[in-house]
Amino acid sequence: MLSHYLRIAFRNMSRQKMYSAIKVGGFAIGIAACLLIGLLVRHELSYDANYKNGNHIYRMIGGYFDNGKEERGVSWPAPFAGALKADFPEVEKVARIMPAALFYGAGSNQVRREDNPMNTYEEGFTYADQELLNMFELPMVYGDRAKALAEPYTMVITRKKADKYFPGENPVGKIMFLNDNVKQPYKIGGVIENWPTTSHLQYDFMLTMTGKSLWDGEQTNWLSSNYGTYVQLKPGTDAAQFVKKATKVIIDKYYLPAMKGGNQAKAEEEVDKFRMYTQPLQDVHLQSYDMFDWEPRGDSRFVWLFVAIACFILVIACINFLNLSTAKSANRAKEVGLRKVIGSQRRSLVSQFLTESILYSVCAFVLGFVLAWAALPLFNQMTGKELTIPFTAWWLLPLFVVSALFIGLLAGLYPSIYLSSFKPIQVLKGNLARGSRNSGLRSSLVVFQFTTSIVLLIGTVVIYRQMQFILHTKIGFDKEQVVMLQGAGTLDKRVFTLKQELLRLRSVKEASVSGYLPIHSKRDGNPFYKEGKEKVDASVGGQKWYVDDSYIPTFGIKLVAGRNFSPSMPTDTQSCVINQAMVKELGLTDPVGEKITNGWEHLTVIGVMEDFHFESMKQKIEPLCLTLGRGGDVVSVKLKQGDAKAAIADISALWKKFAPNQPIRYVFLDESFAKMYADVERTGFVFTSFAVLAIIVACLGLFALAAFMAEQRNKEISIRKVLGATVPGLFMLLVNNFLKLIFISLLIAVPVGWWLMNRWLQDYTYRISITWDVFLLAGVAILMIALATICYQSIRAAIASPIKSLRSE
Repeated sequence: MLSHYLRIAFRNMSRQKMYSAIKVGGFAIGIAACLLIGLLVRHELSYDANYKNGNHIYRMIGGYFDNGKEERGVSWPAPFAGALKADFPEVEKVARIMPAALFYGAGSNQVRREDNPMNTYEEGFTYADQELLNMFELPMVYGDRAKALAEPYTMVITRKKADKYFPGENPVGKIMFLNDNVKQPYKIGGVIENWPTTSHLQYDFMLTMTGKSLWDGEQTNWLSSNYGTYVQLKPGTDAAQFVKKATKVIIDKYYLPAMKGGNQAKAEEEVDKFRMYTQPLQDVHLQSYDMFDWEPRGDSRFVWLFVAIACFILVIACINFLNLSTAKSANRAKEVGLRKVIGSQRRSLVSQFLTESILYSVCAFVLGFVLAWAALPLFNQMTGKELTIPFTAWWLLPLFVVSALFIGLLAGLYPSIYLSSFKPIQVLKGNLARGSRNSGLRSSLVVFQFTTSIVLLIGTVVIYRQMQFILHTKIGFDKEQVVMLQGAGTLDKRVFTLKQELLRLRSVKEASVSGYLPIHSKRDGNPFYKEGKEKVDASVGGQKWYVDDSYIPTFGIKLVAGRNFSPSMPTDTQSCVINQAMVKELGLTDPVGEKITNGWEHLTVIGVMEDFHFESMKQKIEPLCLTLGRGGDVVSVKLKQGDAKAAIADISALWKKFAPNQPIRYVFLDESFAKMYADVERTGFVFTSFAVLAIIVACLGLFALAAFMAEQRNKEISIRKVLGATVPGLFMLLVNNFLKLIFISLLIAVPVGWWLMNRWLQDYTYRISITWDVFLLAGVAILMIALATICYQSIRAAIASPIKSLRSE
């Protein structure tokens, strides 16, 4: 019987080539989209799932309530980890990392072997406790995990870095230098396997914390937070109860005494704003988007958004199948009537139609799988991932078969019940309502298709405009024609000589030496007070950057009051330039000449600069204090307008004179600024791509429906034409119903799209407004696309000769 059903199904597919192609093609596009997004979601949800004790490992999170809003972060004081281990028996292991580029060694460095004079720029450095290796049970290639970071000035590297610097060798015991600092060599204590791509930890160089102190007394200081802290709780421990108990003990025993000892004002009020949380290890990647973290993470909201888009595309494809199946019902009516007359049961007819549906689904799955495989390289490029189809996974084939059967049954259930319900007497008398009538369900489904497509189109326009706003709005500094020379820290004091030589080049306008840049770079958070108010006012959180006297002109930062630093003014070493946000937060009415302090330095304000964006536009501009200081590892060079290639060639030649054993490494500031928003740009690109797919699938169904409607109304059109109807009139007759459906879709999609995108924009402190032209643009675009889709069939029907249709009448 099954072979009989399959023969009939293949016969019907071959007879209706266009409709079959649209059914299979639409299904295949939807399935390919689902497969690609499924691979992405599987990848994102698999982060940190491979660690043996991962279910018991948590990252400690701190929260601080200020003005009704909670800010969360991952930084903790150095002694916090030891306190957790000492005071709470529930804690089995505790470990710290410190990847902040503010401190020497962390972030990025120039590295070399002891026996090789050539430096190589490397990123991915962090300080780490020995216990981190034990907690995560990292597999070792060389060395003993139990003591790889146990000695001072040791480091652990990954396999790929071992292969790069010590090919074919066991590096354990070998020496490496950071930034040409031969006085402080680092010994390789071990080599670990490369981190899995689905680990939120991706550090290729781990420097030991054993014997390390960032400054004298730092390891016992409770008022400076620089460390990420992980805890492994003993099996059976309730994490919520643990953190509740830990919060009270840590505050009462450590934080409050430290704050009172530091003469901080309103210490009791401040600690009442403090909260502690445990973040499960597997939540780190997707649930850290709303907190301060050292590295960019994923966002669970976008993951589920793409899941929803994939489902919508698949639903749109299923709607095409359902619409075309019911619309073509009249073509199958006599078949159903005759088969019932000769004894076919309704159950067998349902089985027949479900078999056809499953056959369409299987064909679509095969084609969709091929499309997904072909599109995967492009999809990887769009998402910045390295996804692969797991051909060897045991579950892939069963999942493929079950999904094809399920989708086939789901899409074919209603059409099979509907078609099998025809009554033989009514069919054979010719009284069956034709598929073009009673089209309420089809109209509703078409409205759903285009509502979804318009919402996606609105989202695409809003994301594009927000990106353009970010990249082209006034940001408060000049990012054009600024070249940043990285790795200049190896030059030590000679970096200032390099700066003077750069200023002599004809193509150079300004130059500055500082590791603090108005893009993602070194950051140094400090508490600030108006001098004399330390014991009265609560502190104002802000950034303190060390710069030189040419920093402000190099970056084109505007001064709104006072003056810039001057090398001829010795007192400027005890002075600062602050931004407008600092003025506002400290309540300074006449800031120039006022004195401010961070608790240990007292600085005189000599200038006020206009606020500029130095973090993502998702964040509010925070207070900033610039002060004179040395030790920058980046030389920023402002070029004159002209031949940038020639300027780079001159700079490169000069660099070679100063650092013959270190290749020049430079980036343009505007390019680095754009990279800050690469994740948003990728999201917009993926969103746009799937919006286009949704529209294509919806239009395929619309095209087929238009063709069917023209076919069903063929005689009506011919009679109207004989009676004098014009081609434009007939065209409007055919498209009028579809246009009504598009307008209804637009009315539904506008408020839905506005609500969704307004929610998305709330993540940005600085954002666009969603104006009426967004909806006009989306509406006109979808209307034009829909008209282009149905025009061919409608015009073809309107200009056809009536003789062909009426010759049999």
